[in-house]
Amino acid sequence: MKRLASTAIAAAIALVSASATAQTLTGTLAKIRDTGTITIGHREASIPFSYLDDKQQAVGYAMDICARVVDAIKAELKLPNLKVVLQPVTSANRIPLLQNGSIDLECGSTTNSVERQKQVAFGPTYFVINVTAAVKANSPIKTLADLNGRTISTTAGTTSVPLLKRYERTSGIDVKEIYGKDHSESFLLLVDDRVSAFVMDDVLLAGQIANARNPAEFRIIPESLRTEPYSVMLRREDAPFKALVDRTVGGLMKSGEIEKLYAKWFLSPIPPRKVNLNFPVTQALREAFKNPNDQGVQ
Repeated sequence: MKRLASTAIAAAIALVSASATAQTLTGTLAKIRDTGTITIGHREASIPFSYLDDKQQAVGYAMDICARVVDAIKAELKLPNLKVVLQPVTSANRIPLLQNGSIDLECGSTTNSVERQKQVAFGPTYFVINVTAAVKANSPIKTLADLNGRTISTTAGTTSVPLLKRYERTSGIDVKEIYGKDHSESFLLLVDDRVSAFVMDDVLLAGQIANARNPAEFRIIPESLRTEPYSVMLRREDAPFKALVDRTVGGLMKSGEIEKLYAKWFLSPIPPRKVNLNFPVTQALREAFKNPNDQGVQ
């Protein structure tokens, strides 16, 4: 009888504890628990981070990382049948959709900047890029200064826009911009010779070029406007959810699993055309993997 009573008491304590935990959930985790659903914001043309493959399925390096976060949420909330809704977002609407609750997590190619941290929060850095420009292989443009007097494309809502404006002011050059709604549209402007260059993050440029009909027609100039970190984006002032994201993504880095995901998307053939980007891990990214952090660029 004593054993049965002890077992009953232990079960009751566990039930009360679980109930108390459920009641104290706040923010995104409470929203996910109450709805049984998490909505992931993804990109449609941010190769190889988050994009649509030949089956119109959202795939990519960032999507794989966010899948691990979803697994952690399922375990944390004991929701093995958690419904995952995928919501396409653009550079221009990703922050508003996160803020108004339309999406719970954004998994793409989003720069973590100090300015953006006033609006949203970020997980640990999972990629480091350089903002530069792609041009036609036979173009006379060798440096950013050579963009003076030319028309370039860039994608609306990205950090490339203010960076380019700042470069124009400080360098005394004059550039006309045409904005694409996504990276594919911006790149197509270069393909069709409507612009002289496409200014964007180097790895995104490499992804567009690799999937072009004739990749040899394009090249990326070596000069950079700025080095920037990419991270998962989530809502601000949501400490429990951020702790879960940080723990999960940081765990991928500490265990070395992030290296396998990196090799899958940057050093191996990827869909839809089975092109290998051959984009080795940089020293800056190795440091980010070694010391997970959410430090934003100024």
